[in-house]
Amino acid sequence: MKYKNIPLNERIIFALDVNSLQKCEEWLDLLGPYINFFKVGLELFIAEGFKAVNAVTKRGHKVMVDLKIFDVPETVSSVILLLKERNVTFATVHGNDPILRAAVGVKSGIKILAVTVLTSFDEDDMKELGLTGTVEDLVFHRAKKAIALGCDGIVSSGLEAERLRNDLGNNFLVVTPGIRPGKNIEIPEDDQKRITTAQDAIINGADYVVVGRPIKMAKDPVSVVKSMQKEIEKGLMKK
Repeated sequence: MKYKNIPLNERIIFALDVNSLQKCEEWLDLLGPYINFFKVGLELFIAEGFKAVNAVTKRGHKVMVDLKIFDVPETVSSVILLLKERNVTFATVHGNDPILRAAVGVKSGIKILAVTVLTSFDEDDMKELGLTGTVEDLVFHRAKKAIALGCDGIVSSGLEAERLRNDLGNNFLVVTPGIRPGKNIEIPEDDQKRITTAQDAIINGADYVVVGRPIKMAKDPVSVVKSMQKEIEKGLMKK
């Protein structure tokens, strides 16, 4: 499998899962020299809105706005247009064909990532929702449809990435959350269930890994970033 030409300092997308602009800026100060891609998720966006997005882009960094946009198609189109005005690189969308089509239809200049199944879900959660089959099959089904509709990539765990690459090819992005370090870093009340290391995710076919708590909760966040980047380099060499 040929890997995409992505700079190493963009392979890790650091999740700015904080609730204030001040904390956001502190993490940008600390990690900016090592990471060039940051995620603004629901918590920070609700707290600070586009101020948080601007805080990232004004430094020259790339930003992934992870709102898992799910609404009527007209609203989805309007939201994507607003994100485009803010120099957003990735935006996540979730939903059925009309929702994904609405996002893709106005995407010029922004890459649309379709969310498949949250990494906090497993088969037990699917049964509770009345869904049959495996998580892997559901991820594959949603990914296949999203790519066919023109999405630039998908969000899935590293556990499903290998099948997606083998069966759907390399002409789309795989962005993988649920990353945990190879070395032991305790994460209290960890709600992620379908997890991999950064190296395994890359070997399986991921292009980017989204990492938050393993870096945030470390005594030395920068050392964890550097360690994960070394893992990623090793993973790329094995592909």
